[in-house]
Amino acid sequence: MQSRNYSPRSIDTYVHLLGDLEKYHNISVDEISIDQVKDFLQYSIAEKEFSASYVNQVISAVKIVQKDILGKEWDPIKIKRPRRPKKLPVVLSKEEVKSMIEITRNLKHRAILAVIYSAGLRISEVTFLHPSDIDSDRKQIRVLGKGNKYRYTLLSENTLTMLRIYWRAYKPERYLFEGQKQGQPISKETIQSVFRHSCKKAGIKKQATVHSLRHSFATHLLENGINLKIIQSLLGHSSLRTTSIYLHVTRFDPASIKSPFDEIAC
Repeated sequence: MQSRNYSPRSIDTYVHLLGDLEKYHNISVDEISIDQVKDFLQYSIAEKEFSASYVNQVISAVKIVQKDILGKEWDPIKIKRPRRPKKLPVVLSKEEVKSMIEITRNLKHRAILAVIYSAGLRISEVTFLHPSDIDSDRKQIRVLGKGNKYRYTLLSENTLTMLRIYWRAYKPERYLFEGQKQGQPISKETIQSVFRHSCKKAGIKKQATVHSLRHSFATHLLENGINLKIIQSLLGHSSLRTTSIYLHVTRFDPASIKSPFDEIAC
């Protein structure tokens, strides 16, 4: 998995899932049959009520062991992947984002929230940003995303101004946003705590998470008329299908849209 540029988080998850499978049958994972895998999946769904995401990750982990490590044939028909329930993302309005960031008094914390929203970043991406990733001349941020793939996204003027003030105050060395230990990135838990606290102070009642800022970035761009393919590139999605979910949460005024029938002469 390392040779294929899987993230450390994905590797840890897959190893943990295979451990669950081994414990359930009390045998080594390389000796487990497809029928035993199905039995474990049935147990996970019926007894433990685990999510479709958990089941799909187990299947992916078993596939790597069976096909890539043991060299066995892998027939995807043998194990059906459950469909995930389609949930619409929680999106904050521009007014809610503005209120939440303005009410955050700590300069570093405010800059973090601003960067996540204005550039559409994942929480893991903002934690590992380096000062050199900020390109003030081209108004871009270089981001190391999933699969160790780099992409460029937006650096807004307002964010750049905020980052310059932050830079003069904190002078980060290795990472743009460092934790209490100098040279170490700020933790995801700290960012999540900051977000929850800011939402509470701003009176936001939605079931929002830090990732909602990324959802809001994409949705607001779409509402501003930005092409979906461009948004896909900014977010680092490998598939346009993933990005298209924002079509379901954008706001529009029906009165501002003309039916194609109005353009047909009858």
